[in-house]
Amino acid sequence: MHCRRARVAALVLIALAAAPAWAQQSAALERLVDRFVLDAAVVNAGDLSADGRWLAGTTISTRNRIGIDNTRFQDPTYIAPSMTDVWVVDTSTGATRKIFTEKRQVRAMKWSPDGSRLALLVLNGGLFEPMIWDRATGAIRGAPLPPGTEAADNAEFEWSPTGAELFFAARAKVWRTETRKRFDEETGASSVRIHASTEPILAWEDLRRSEFVRSVVAYDVAAGRSRDIVPQARISSYRLLEDGSAFTYSEDITKKTDYDTIFGIENQVVTIPAAGGAARTILKSTKGLTMQWSRDGRTFAYSKDGKVFIGSVAGGDPKQIAGPIGNAPKDAEKPADADKKDEDKKDEQRLTVVRLSPRGDRLVASDKKGLWLIDPASGAKDLFVETPEEDKEAPRYQVIDWSPDGARVYLSYASRTAWERGVSRYDVQAKQLTPLVRDAKIYSNVRLSKDGSTFVFAAADGNRPADLFAADSEFTNIRRLTTANAAIASGGIAKTELVSYLDVDGKKLYGVLYYPVDYKPGTRYPTVFEIYEDFFDDRFSGTINVLTHNGYAVMQPSVNLEIGHPGESWLKGVTAAANKLVDMGVADKDRLGVSGTSYGGYATALLITRTDRFKAAINISGKVDMISFYTDSPRLGVRNTHAPEKSQDRIGGTLWQQPMKYIEHSAIFAADRIKTPLLLMHGEQDHNVPYHQSMEMYYAMRRLGKDVKWVTYTHGGHGMSIWSVDDVYDYHRQIVGWWDEHLKADPKKASDKTKTSSY
Repeated sequence: MHCRRARVAALVLIALAAAPAWAQQSAALERLVDRFVLDAAVVNAGDLSADGRWLAGTTISTRNRIGIDNTRFQDPTYIAPSMTDVWVVDTSTGATRKIFTEKRQVRAMKWSPDGSRLALLVLNGGLFEPMIWDRATGAIRGAPLPPGTEAADNAEFEWSPTGAELFFAARAKVWRTETRKRFDEETGASSVRIHASTEPILAWEDLRRSEFVRSVVAYDVAAGRSRDIVPQARISSYRLLEDGSAFTYSEDITKKTDYDTIFGIENQVVTIPAAGGAARTILKSTKGLTMQWSRDGRTFAYSKDGKVFIGSVAGGDPKQIAGPIGNAPKDAEKPADADKKDEDKKDEQRLTVVRLSPRGDRLVASDKKGLWLIDPASGAKDLFVETPEEDKEAPRYQVIDWSPDGARVYLSYASRTAWERGVSRYDVQAKQLTPLVRDAKIYSNVRLSKDGSTFVFAAADGNRPADLFAADSEFTNIRRLTTANAAIASGGIAKTELVSYLDVDGKKLYGVLYYPVDYKPGTRYPTVFEIYEDFFDDRFSGTINVLTHNGYAVMQPSVNLEIGHPGESWLKGVTAAANKLVDMGVADKDRLGVSGTSYGGYATALLITRTDRFKAAINISGKVDMISFYTDSPRLGVRNTHAPEKSQDRIGGTLWQQPMKYIEHSAIFAADRIKTPLLLMHGEQDHNVPYHQSMEMYYAMRRLGKDVKWVTYTHGGHGMSIWSVDDVYDYHRQIVGWWDEHLKADPKKASDKTKTSSY
């Protein structure tokens, strides 16, 4: 058998050696795509047992997600392919065992309280089934549901304190048929569709909310039967009190589409005995609230308009414990000293709830000064971590968790001036903040076991995929749990550097530079600027590594985006980053390219209407026309209007309030100014940024006699198409080929013009 494989391998090498140069180059590129894109593994921590001993998780790669049907985007009944290796690892030794011998699609892992059994949803015949795996025997069995029901695809598991019962979400089987029918009607199965402003909720918003239609059931593990607890309703979330006595759940009561919040939902919070009984509303509306629960499930806190309130499942009105006091009547006449009061109001402390302690007797909240520790009983508060809003270089701290006894708060730490990251601990009584680990690794998904003994976390050296590790509560005795990408770790990989520079306004910014793999100091390289918003961490990118292995430097620059002036912001920031790399001797000023995906693609198209500094550009799935995009893409509801008005697009007003801003920030209206050759790449099934945005720019530039190429993927969605392996290969062939043509080829000798589509 081994001899046969050796002969086959030798024949392949002989064939490649005899193949034309272009075929050899294509094969070499595909090997890079295999290594860095298709087969780069992502490890995901599923659930950690209460004692920290057992971690359940999955490993997946892009190759295991091939075949996604983008025509089903926003279909609540669709389950996209996501085949994984499913495993359990002993965090004390690193010993790993697989739950299944083959790759399976799973969700919602949850250990029983004693860590002896693992509940999980397993895809079987197009439906997720609740199953229980026995750690001692390796046996796995199903958990039957009440007649006429199936497990909800978005179910989460809760175990009773003794492990005798398992709780999860289910729904009537008819839901899937009815919901799919509604989706088909909205996507063209019906020859006539009627929408009217008299409908309180947009059709696609209402369809999306149907995913919340579910009930909560209890499965008796010993008896092998299920019973209903919460009847079917629009249940946004649910949780079991730590003592198992009752459930609390959020029920969707949205009455009309909310244009101020993307996917805005209004809930009421309800409690019901786990043994059965009458439900009771404990909070009538969560609209506009930031809400947190204590681990025992008995206490909740929320913030609204800078005020902090504390409440209990026992009942009674929530009590304000911090923030501004009082409200002026809406129709009150403005007093003479109103302007001064408005100025004073700016200085009022406005807090946001961050995390309740396990028993709800302490609360972490944040404001523009930093993190505060609040005593709900007295309202006393203490600023324990200063992160002043005006200091843009102050390190960032985020709460990870409380210790079980509420005596310590664990926080992640990240410098904003250097690659220094880690975990810190704050001791409440001693009022002392102690670094537990700080180094150049990228830490993420840090979690603490329920008993407080064990940390599990993902960590990565720069420009490498993360692996999972375990440590004790002092973040010592660190143990590696996974080694998922040996091929990447052992081969050549780009060196990275954090680069600081000043934009045109003199503001200090940072960007991430990925050097060519064969970088030689003193040599200038063709350089691609991948743009979006801010970049700081040198995270792994498969496509960037394909480029660095093909002789390119890649820079991810940050920009200082201003409301109403995003186009100007990219011009000031990206060109300044280019100047910096030229000054460093890394970039060749005559071989600079700019590229972006989604919002970065929009930025790219806009940038090249304002400068001809770059010799080529690529817009991947980015919009070019803010006016046509404004009310497009109905499957995303209000997102397309919200983005320019209030969020990412940063126009700062409606189309009717700022019409000239929408024109100014639409590259299509300035296409006549473009001198940069542009490659447009888009999936025809992209419902995030519809592909006719690229079509508009292609026809405009072609009409104007500009250098443009348009690549569409028939089955592709937003960003890189993963409909097929061939799509992934072609995506990278197009990108590398475009840069090679425009940034490597000698312009005096180049005779081939950019090929255009036959459209």
